[in-house]
Amino acid sequence: MESTESSYVSSPEAPRKRSPPPPKSPTSDSMEKPTYIRFLVSNAAAGSVIGKGGSTITDFQSQSGARIQLSRNQEFFPGTTDRIIMISGAINETLKAVELVLSKLLSEIHAEEGDDVEPRTKVRLIVPNSSCGGIIGKAGSTIKSFIEESQAGIKISPQDNNYYGLNDRLVTVTGTLDEQMRAIDLILSKLAEDPYYSQSMNAPFSYPGVYFSGFHGMPYTHVLPSVATVAHNSMNYGPNGAGGKFQNNKEDRSNSVTIGVADGHIGLVVGRGGRTIMEISQVSGARIKISDRGDFMSGTSDRKVTISGSQRAIRAAESMIMQKVAYASERVMD
Repeated sequence: MESTESSYVSSPEAPRKRSPPPPKSPTSDSMEKPTYIRFLVSNAAAGSVIGKGGSTITDFQSQSGARIQLSRNQEFFPGTTDRIIMISGAINETLKAVELVLSKLLSEIHAEEGDDVEPRTKVRLIVPNSSCGGIIGKAGSTIKSFIEESQAGIKISPQDNNYYGLNDRLVTVTGTLDEQMRAIDLILSKLAEDPYYSQSMNAPFSYPGVYFSGFHGMPYTHVLPSVATVAHNSMNYGPNGAGGKFQNNKEDRSNSVTIGVADGHIGLVVGRGGRTIMEISQVSGARIKISDRGDFMSGTSDRKVTISGSQRAIRAAESMIMQKVAYASERVMD
């Protein structure tokens, strides 16, 4: 959503001629110190990065020396339908791998459009909120210098308050491949100086604990603690997500959780002829029941969606349902 992005935005007036990236001059210590970068890739493009039987991603890892990880098929960055690529290693290894991946994605665009002019494309980096200040700098001085030096457009999105537990922001880098790589080099070198950033390398790069909470304070979905009964051996979810089990703690025993989905969005969850809800059920392994029309969660106009199964199945189904709703809400806002 361009209109909500940070004011620290610039883009060169006209594309410059291709020129090699500036010589890097970090200390040998920072070159060797492991770091990482995460960015978004569409679900469709992820296949070309992986390659047949994983051949492309394996080749990129051996060429660069970096490790390349990709979130699973249904694991998207909150509010998008894009998967997450995480590349880790020494700075020079990480940058080499980023360049290989972006070049691959660019070649797909070239193949589709058949245009000889190198396109100016966008790549969205994921950066912890606490590390964004270092990129912006005092009164925007650092980001302005990065824009001037790289000739890429750089935008930092505001923190998204529509999701509980989301502590990351998106940094959009726009330009030719050379311009993007110069900007990413500058940004990553800056991030590598931040001790918090390197510490968060081992954090999970999917978002299992992030819940969509609606736009402008109007909740589209929310979690309702299920009522535990010994007879059904169900899971009682407390407000912090921790569960207290009854009778038996086997993973495959039936637990349940009820979430609320805005009545206007139920059709997205069900799908034409029930196709979407059947697919979610098959992929996750959970059973999903939607309340009848007019049967709302107390005090809301949200329909009840009860998800039953193993904890793993419930988490997967809940994530997929919330993703459907979040994507629809994002399209309404655009």
